[in-house]
Amino acid sequence: MHPSQSELLKLKNLGLASVNILHSIGIRSCDDLRRVGPVEAFINIRGRGINASRVLLYALQGALLDVHWNELDPDLKRRLASEADRLLASQNAE
Repeated sequence: MHPSQSELLKLKNLGLASVNILHSIGIRSCDDLRRVGPVEAFINIRGRGINASRVLLYALQGALLDVHWNELDPDLKRRLASEADRLLASQNAE
């Protein structure tokens, strides 16, 4: 196992499948995820044709905050979903 893979696996909400998906978009460490951010990572994942649900978006945010995704503040979830929806819509309009 690659060291950065084990680093990502230590984060809350992220299992091997999620880590492999993150690797597919070039996110290999906690710093990479922090730099890109959960919304942009989610958009990149969807852009690769991976049918990811909003749960993955919330899981990525929770991983950065060390909180289970289900315990995120509902307002934060709404803001994340709204930003992701806006970016996805603008991509689809291009």
